[in-house]
Amino acid sequence: MPHGTSLIGTICVSLALAFVAGFLAVRLRLPPLIGYLLAGIAVGPFTPGFVADPHLAAELADIGVMLLMFGVGMHFSLSDLLAVRTIALSGAVTQMATATALALAVTRLWGWSLGAGVVFGLALSVASTVVLLRVLEAQDALDSADGRIAVGWLIVQDLVMVLTLVLLPALAGVLGEAAPGADPDAAGDGVLWTLGLTLAKVAAFMGLMWLVGARLLQWVLDAVVRTGSRELFTVAVVAVALGVAYGAAGLFDVSFALGAFFAGMVINESDHSHRAAAESQPIQDAFAVLFFVSVGMLMNPQILVQHPLQVLTVLAIIYLGNSLSACLIVKAFRYPRGTAFTVAAALAQIGEFSFILAELSMTLGILPAEGQDLILAGAILSITLNPLAFRTVRVLQGVRRPPAADRGQGTHKP
Repeated sequence: MPHGTSLIGTICVSLALAFVAGFLAVRLRLPPLIGYLLAGIAVGPFTPGFVADPHLAAELADIGVMLLMFGVGMHFSLSDLLAVRTIALSGAVTQMATATALALAVTRLWGWSLGAGVVFGLALSVASTVVLLRVLEAQDALDSADGRIAVGWLIVQDLVMVLTLVLLPALAGVLGEAAPGADPDAAGDGVLWTLGLTLAKVAAFMGLMWLVGARLLQWVLDAVVRTGSRELFTVAVVAVALGVAYGAAGLFDVSFALGAFFAGMVINESDHSHRAAAESQPIQDAFAVLFFVSVGMLMNPQILVQHPLQVLTVLAIIYLGNSLSACLIVKAFRYPRGTAFTVAAALAQIGEFSFILAELSMTLGILPAEGQDLILAGAILSITLNPLAFRTVRVLQGVRRPPAADRGQGTHKP
């Protein structure tokens, strides 16, 4: 097979292998995301056989990031977040700080820079919203009290990561290795100026979206609905997602991810939000698969053999810094043990934001290549083990469930 492939070859082979690997993963009662990542490893440069074009895969991954973030924005509900704001906000921030501190301490022992340790810790501190939503939907627990807390917790994580993706390019000079002979004071002044300019551009973009974008997009969708064309409506929604992301990057120097996120939020507030979410979902899923395949292409499987202790350390940080700390935090807020177990299981994995942050950090020269490999290995292993975590929670809840006669007292039947 040729080393380089065309766009058609990259898409066809990636989707075909992703389908086969995803199907096998589901048959083994694993999330299909595992199969997509393994398909990426199979077509990556570190394994024999067919090798997909990395440049084309990277551009397809950018589209996948836009649509993933658009989907996150579509699921963002301010009212749901406000309902669990106390536990979600304080809990998520404390848990992320705990995991980041653990990772920073470990990476300093490994000889990494301060910036690399912070970015590495942040990547390990945020769970996959995609994985959690699909697990909760499969268990019919998305609208339960525990499910709302878990989703609210992850929404706060997502917002922190969106802010991180916005600020990271401005802080790259500080977080990266300083150049020999550089003036720290001058560098600090430059960072403050860049940071202020970045925040001003983000604020201008957000203001434009809320004041003008919301009304304009509502008007556009109303006009498309009046045509009665289903496919035109789907095209309009995808065009909004990609067009706003591309325009935000070109006009305001805002990341594709943030632009698409706000496009999703604005669509979510429109009168056609449910239809937009339903009809754009297949396209989001297809490009999300290509994103995960492209992420798998970046992983060198030899990391599992060459650095097994570091991989185990990454898993330990995920379970201790995320799951265990979240469990203790929820219990400290006097929530039931079952709620603490559910939130802990929800955070026992990392996913799409970890990949996006790792890739951006690599591009900015903050994170070493080894760090990206460890993040990918930790994601694949933790997502593979995540269903076991939820099954363990169900067993524990079943053991501690009161007798049937007691359960019927004082409860509300649907």
